[in-house]
Amino acid sequence: MDQTIPIAAAAVAASAGCMTWAVRGRSSAVFGSSVWRGPRDRRAIALTFDDGPGESTPQILDILARHNVPATFFQVGTNVERLPEVARAVAQGGHEIGNHSHTHPMFCFRSSRFMEEELRRAQETIERHAGVRPAWFRAPYGVRWFGLAKAQNVLHLTGVMWTTIGYDWSLGAGEIVERVARGVSNGAILCLHDGRELRARPDAGQTVEAVRRVVPVLLDRGYRFETVSRLLCPTI
Repeated sequence: MDQTIPIAAAAVAASAGCMTWAVRGRSSAVFGSSVWRGPRDRRAIALTFDDGPGESTPQILDILARHNVPATFFQVGTNVERLPEVARAVAQGGHEIGNHSHTHPMFCFRSSRFMEEELRRAQETIERHAGVRPAWFRAPYGVRWFGLAKAQNVLHLTGVMWTTIGYDWSLGAGEIVERVARGVSNGAILCLHDGRELRARPDAGQTVEAVRRVVPVLLDRGYRFETVSRLLCPTI
């Protein structure tokens, strides 16, 4: 029996699997510097939010303030332009702001120049409206691509993925809480969403309710919430 075809098919499948991991794997740093969790020797975690600011962000800020919990918000430049006062409120609340691109595109098959422009515009927009210049970047949809490393290096950005993601754009509040609580561990970076891509007035009610429930649960378990910077660089 000719083994050429099965061997070739297996090689193609293996290659495709490697490429998928390189592009979307949470621990992949193939296309640029990236982290997905902090040290395991401290009972500390980072709560992060993507796609904001959104109209529900102030509700999340209120919950975090009630528990004296800091978070990191990966903001989209276009949404910052739409809601500059909310972006400022995040910074003024003592939270960290990261870069989540300017228009939330999928980076697959995009040029390095395109990606650099997306990151640069977001950097400038966030700095102009919120008064801070991000040091961390999270790729839209968690998708990285050839040339992203150059864009990150030019803008002095380190990529951040996640340890556990809540799928809060599709799950109910109870399911989100269960997923986050089950996936947490020392050094975990938790990912939720205070916006929904570029949508105005998105329904983020399930996220708000999940945050309201899960923060006290994790505090009761003895976890300390920190920004991504503090989690990864405890001496800061």
